[in-house]
This record gives sequence, structure tokens and C-alpha cells, in this order.
Amino acid sequence: MKHEYSAGGVTTKGGKVLVIRMKKLSGELVWTFPKGHLDPGETPRAAALREVREETGLECRVKAPLALARYSFTRKGRPVKKRVRWYWMEPVRKVGRPDEDEIFGLRWLGYGGAKKLLEYPADLRLIEKMRALGALS
Repeated sequence: MKHEYSAGGVTTKGGKVLVIRMKKLSGELVWTFPKGHLDPGETPRAAALREVREETGLECRVKAPLALARYSFTRKGRPVKKRVRWYWMEPVRKVGRPDEDEIFGLRWLGYGGAKKLLEYPADLRLIEKMRALGALS
């Protein structure tokens, strides 16, 4: 079984959360949060900041560690165990544009809108946690 490690950011501003639209392994589009693999020698925190910047064009700052998600899936017939370190972030400034090859949409949503669009169970748990923290309206 392959093990993968990623990090990502749940970015909030004014009671709304930033979600991105990207392709699943199946090729279908899905709304989710920005995340990605750690580069060699990179910390989860640095990877999360980099991935959010690359996928959204926003430079952010980490407000707090948020969660560690663990799940399994199959890629090309092989089982994969994945761990994702999540951070609560807030935008500092716009420094670029979303990666057009990877990102097919970007939205700021309140709790209700995010709950309707997000599909992954781990993402739904994250917005519940953000609501409990008072970060979402």
C-alpha cells in the first residue's frame, strides 16, 4: 500500500470560506479545498501555504492548525493511504491567478453554500469545525 502526505488550507474571510473546483481522479469536477503533496524537505505548514498560493493566487497567513485527516482510496487499481494536515488561513494579498490547468473555479461561500457544494466527507467535517470556531456565517 502506498502512503501519501499532503497539506492544505481552509481560507476564510468575512464569514466565508474559499473553495476551488478541480478534477477528481475520475475526471469529474468537484468543489473542495486547496491542498497538495509536500515537496522534499518541506514542512506541512509551508506546503499548505504554497499550495493555497499556487491554486488560488492568494498569499495567506496561517491562523491556526486545524485538523489531520486520514483516508484511503484507490488510484489505478492500487490502494493509497493518505494523511492531510489542514490549516486555518486568512488571505493577506493577491499575488497571482489560480492555476488554469488545475483549477476550474473559485468561490467564497458561507456555511450553507459550502455545505451544498462540497462532496468529500473530510471537507464537510472541516466546514463543521470552522462553523464551530465561529469562522463561517
